Amino acid sequence: MTEALLPFRRPGVRAAMFVDFDNVFTGLQALDPLAAKRFAEDPKHWADALSAGGTGESTRRFLIRNCYLNPTVYSKYRTYWTRAGFRVIDCPSLTQQGKSSTDINLVLDAMDALSGSGGIEEFFIASADADFTSLIQRFRAADRMTTVIAAGAVAFAYREMADHVVESHDFVAILNGTTGEPIHAVTSSKQPQVTAAAKGKSKAAPPAVREVLEFIRAAPGPVVGAMVAHRALTADPSLKTDWGGFGKFGTWICNIGKDVEYSAARGGWVWDAKRFSSEDLPVPADLQPGVEERVTRVTDVPALSAAQFRQIFQAMAERLREDPPLNRTELSRHVRDDCVNAGQPVSRSAVSFVLQSLAYVNFQLSDRATSAELAAAWTANVEELCRVALLEFDAAEKLAVRRWASGRLLDS
Repeated sequence: MTEALLPFRRPGVRAAMFVDFDNVFTGLQALDPLAAKRFAEDPKHWADALSAGGTGESTRRFLIRNCYLNPTVYSKYRTYWTRAGFRVIDCPSLTQQGKSSTDINLVLDAMDALSGSGGIEEFFIASADADFTSLIQRFRAADRMTTVIAAGAVAFAYREMADHVVESHDFVAILNGTTGEPIHAVTSSKQPQVTAAAKGKSKAAPPAVREVLEFIRAAPGPVVGAMVAHRALTADPSLKTDWGGFGKFGTWICNIGKDVEYSAARGGWVWDAKRFSSEDLPVPADLQPGVEERVTRVTDVPALSAAQFRQIFQAMAERLREDPPLNRTELSRHVRDDCVNAGQPVSRSAVSFVLQSLAYVNFQLSDRATSAELAAAWTANVEELCRVALLEFDAAEKLAVRRWASGRLLDS
């Protein structure tokens, strides 16, 4: 075959998007109703944000854009998606329990795309439903990149199987469009974006990078990631939108270079690699191997100390009394900052996990909620997660879990 007859290949990563509308929409409504409305009525905005990535192979071309929704409940949103270039597949409820046919339709279409002639290189699954874990495994086994877009808590196995996860607060930031520049929500590991600071091409490092370097080089050991993130955001508030195009703090800090090391373990830690290693990471006193460690290892519960949980509930109760009230995205950010300032640093993802769990148990966030009530609702969810994970405890262990998860705000 002569060169003139070779098939034309357009630039960009060939991608496919499969959206579980019901799952994402209901998850966003619990987090940020305005973001949920934008997700449902302006899909082109966030789809274009995920497509953008600069030039050439760093961009994405979504050859497939499928949306699966229950027409009985969400038919009014159909026109927004068809106008945005999505193929909308009706998935009505087929059982008395209200279970729709989204899962089976999505899986069948995704497997057709995997085995088809389109040469899809990256698969996006917009759903926090862990039932798709086996599907992600198939993509991975076929050496395809996989990205999960979640609007809610994501099961550990589901998260670990995917190459990338667009977290709830990151997706909300994309939907709210807090920056006028293209939002690079996800960075493909096949085409990593490296900042000028990381490459050493810039004579003067950005303010946030300088602040982080000074902070960790003067620290007596590894530093909690939340404290480093707080310092970076103070030096450069613009990073709060999408962390300079990297989507989240962990990816941003990993691309600084200059002997800066990061681990996502136990909420995230940063250290100076010239002086320390991962072996120097401390273990919280009340998270020594025991019942709490079993819970955090088997479930998705953040590996925080009782003091950190207590600070989250106290800060949350205070922030809920503000007027006008904060939405969940703002609340998670302020509570994270309050915990850092109080000397009990936690990651924003840990606060978001607690907030999402409160939504799962239908706890109403109001200005009358007390720290003890917040702790009780959260602890009930932790106990349910343990039950679902088939963790078995004796009476003493159950009490230990309750005291730890509640931050010792509950008497028994």
